[in-house]
Amino acid sequence: MTNFDLLVRGGEAILPNRGRVRCDIAVSDGRIARILAPGEAAEAVRVIDATGRVILPGVIDAHLHLGHGKDISRPRQPEDATVESASAAVGGVTCMVPYLMASEPHETIFDEVKRVTEAGSRIDFGYHFIISTEEQLASVPDYIVKYGAPTLKIFMNNRGGEGKRLGLPDIDDGFLFRLAEHAAKHGGMVAPHPENIEVAWVLRDRAMKADPDGTGGLASWDASRPDFVEAEAVQRSSYLANVAGAPLYVVHTSSAAALETGLARRAAGDRVYFETCPHYLTHDIDNPIGAVAKINPPLRAKADRERLWRAVVEGEIDTVATDHVHRDISSKENGIWSASPGCPGMETLLPVMLTDGHHARGIPLERLVEVLCANPARLMGLDAVKGSIEEGKDADLVLVDLDREWTLRREDVVSSAGYSIYEGKTFKGAVTHTMVRGHLIVDDGRLTDESIGIGRYQHRKLNLAA
Repeated sequence: MTNFDLLVRGGEAILPNRGRVRCDIAVSDGRIARILAPGEAAEAVRVIDATGRVILPGVIDAHLHLGHGKDISRPRQPEDATVESASAAVGGVTCMVPYLMASEPHETIFDEVKRVTEAGSRIDFGYHFIISTEEQLASVPDYIVKYGAPTLKIFMNNRGGEGKRLGLPDIDDGFLFRLAEHAAKHGGMVAPHPENIEVAWVLRDRAMKADPDGTGGLASWDASRPDFVEAEAVQRSSYLANVAGAPLYVVHTSSAAALETGLARRAAGDRVYFETCPHYLTHDIDNPIGAVAKINPPLRAKADRERLWRAVVEGEIDTVATDHVHRDISSKENGIWSASPGCPGMETLLPVMLTDGHHARGIPLERLVEVLCANPARLMGLDAVKGSIEEGKDADLVLVDLDREWTLRREDVVSSAGYSIYEGKTFKGAVTHTMVRGHLIVDDGRLTDESIGIGRYQHRKLNLAA
């Protein structure tokens, strides 16, 4: 009889093309070795009783910012990765793909960033490189092939000095087009922050004049960067990327206008994929939380939320990711115009989708696995090893008590942000165990000390049909 490293017995797993199946899962050498019939004879060093649990593939968060303190450019010490990966793991995230932001060539800092992240992270990770300079643009072929970072972020709004707060120079549409050409030639994908900043400046000045004290809160912030400045940039970037021959991954889609514009480009033949975030599905401009929920793109109207949910259900949205920012609550001081944009979200990603998606809207678990696991794996170039429960793939598994209810308190927040826009919310569906390559990161609700430094860099390669 085969002796496995780990055996997960008695649960119901979400399996590709099979749905929810009662089975046992055997793990050896960090991989799923066998998917067994319930109770099938097998021995293992450790057995986990998954009775009453649903077993999901590990969630892949394809959009977050991993930094140091209020700096979101990159981790500076192992503890930066330790804390945020802990917040990910308690929420069932087993692989994260943060953005690496720098004005110098990424090759001059990447080895150190990788070392620091691997020394601290409890979960696996990749990196998107943000492309902002001519030197970085020239190195894109190496970033895609040599470094295994084929998803290339560009801030379309970095014009007229807008990027100074992030330490980045101005770019233009010609730069975007040349980036798309490199991506097309070398197997990459462009991931734009879509925003027509010149129009946003006009509208910002009007909004601030109409509401100088920011008493309008989230509605005023939305008025300063409304949906059509996002939609126009989605249309422009998709069209240019398609002409260059590159696929496009639209991050943090916040509005019906941006989605519909992008879907029109998809119908016209563009290879364009859409990501949205939990906060755009659960919060809107009428939320009384105020500046704490200042995000860019802004929260929109209730109708936008409902349209995005429908897009998740109908397969128009490809992925749901967090845009996690772990600046602490002090960054939200002094009102809507001064508060820093962004909020934490990794530890609530899966709970939100279970509570508001599965339980409240009846979205099948199989569909949640698509937008949280399988699609991110495919679009990020991780699908050879992650994204589904299949023999031979990494044993990234999440055990969920689907009916357990719990309420998030500020003191429970694991992220160094120390707060959540979901404080006081009662969730239905709790993560009890999280495994990364067979390593127990969360064991019966408890983070394991030995999981620090388990995470490994994932060299990614896209395999998207042209």
